[in-house]
Amino acid sequence: MPNPSFLGTALPLIQAPMAGVQGHALAAAVCNAGGLGSIPAAMLSLDGLRAELTQLTTLTDKPYNVNFFCHTPPAPDPARDEIWRQALQPYYTELGLSLADIVPGPGRAPFSDQVADVVEAFKPAVMSFHFGLPSAPLLARVKSWGSLVLASATTVDEAVWLQDHGADAVIAQGLEAGGHRGIFLSDDLSTQVGTMALLPQIVQAVTVPVIAAGGIADADGVAAAMALGASAVQIGTAYMCCPESTTSALHRAVLQSPAARHTALTTLFTGRPARGIMNRLMRELGPLSPAAPAFPLATGAIAPLRARAESQGSTDFSPLWSGQNASQCRNVPAAELTRALAEGLAR
Repeated sequence: MPNPSFLGTALPLIQAPMAGVQGHALAAAVCNAGGLGSIPAAMLSLDGLRAELTQLTTLTDKPYNVNFFCHTPPAPDPARDEIWRQALQPYYTELGLSLADIVPGPGRAPFSDQVADVVEAFKPAVMSFHFGLPSAPLLARVKSWGSLVLASATTVDEAVWLQDHGADAVIAQGLEAGGHRGIFLSDDLSTQVGTMALLPQIVQAVTVPVIAAGGIADADGVAAAMALGASAVQIGTAYMCCPESTTSALHRAVLQSPAARHTALTTLFTGRPARGIMNRLMRELGPLSPAAPAFPLATGAIAPLRARAESQGSTDFSPLWSGQNASQCRNVPAAELTRALAEGLAR
């Protein structure tokens, strides 16, 4: 079995941080099964983050990962916001809603000194970042706690940049991965490639450990990634139907249906490309609509539509995040899934 010592865990398996569908319960279960459980923190308030980490550390004494975004908040753009509101107006009318129901706010915050003040008390063994890395002073602060720093790369150029700017390991995020693309050096989606094409190129280009992510859902996928040079594997979608996750009943039903075979990158729900299962909004507006405001401002106007539709049993306006391989998304305990994935490590 490959040496997982760089993560400090018994197994070189990482449960991907998935905001909105999991919290400390899933992370703790994976940690206690020998993997690296993760807490998605970008959508948490400071008090919420403190509460999640406090609960996690009461459930496990094993290493864990806390994940943050590193985006630059956009400047206000009233003209673009108005275009977005007008694009959504027919749906508001259909559902008996008013544009006055929109609550402004970003919904997602980048890693900052204020966030670091909360995290420092816990000194997590691992910290991971999406959309690049924090500023040099902030990164130095994280490393002063002894935390291992992981960051997502979607291209070879991004992997080299991350290594040059202080990442201790690189997550090779293939195009199959669910949720937000970690792309940060370019907005050009034609640069994005699949996991099994990206992984060996990044392994060749950097000297730090490389973690494979995207489309891996079972022991065979784990074995394939390790054979291509991965030092660890990150799995997300397969954990979304575990009882420890907080995935909604509506989302779980779609994940376990034939609809999950059709996913696409979309900017509609947050303003940044993220992979989810196709639904009505994506089909009718186009998944990569230029009308969507810059990340993360698209979320505010979607929220009332999502809440009203979900209350009626519909996922027409919900971000149904999923990777391209939801075939193993089943109602099995996270520990059992982790052990099943680990069988691929011994091949």
